[in-house]
Amino acid sequence: VQLQASGGGLVQPGGSLRLSCKASGFAISTYGIGWFRQVPGKEREGVSSISASVGNTYYADSAKGRFTISRDNGENTVYLQMNSLKPEDTAVYYCATLRGAIATMRAGFWGQGTQVTVSS
Repeated sequence: VQLQASGGGLVQPGGSLRLSCKASGFAISTYGIGWFRQVPGKEREGVSSISASVGNTYYADSAKGRFTISRDNGENTVYLQMNSLKPEDTAVYYCATLRGAIATMRAGFWGQGTQVTVSS
């Protein structure tokens, strides 16, 4: 049972990336999934989440209007489309299963992270 985040990389300010969170060993459709990010020396922060059933979504203020979370249950994957990226979006991004309401961003188990670097 694991989650694998991928899709990170180096992008210029204003660019886009799509992160993927692929589940193995379980059906991702049965869990709310959240994306989090962490910068060295700072606490991990919630970015966005999506519910298991009807696909309700939540976005932190830093992500609103720029990021879009979605799920493809057939691919057992949740995506985070990130547009208009800023240098302050630079972080390691993690996905995790969620416990409780998606807006609370309480993680269950974590996947490995993927580095996103926004720099010119």
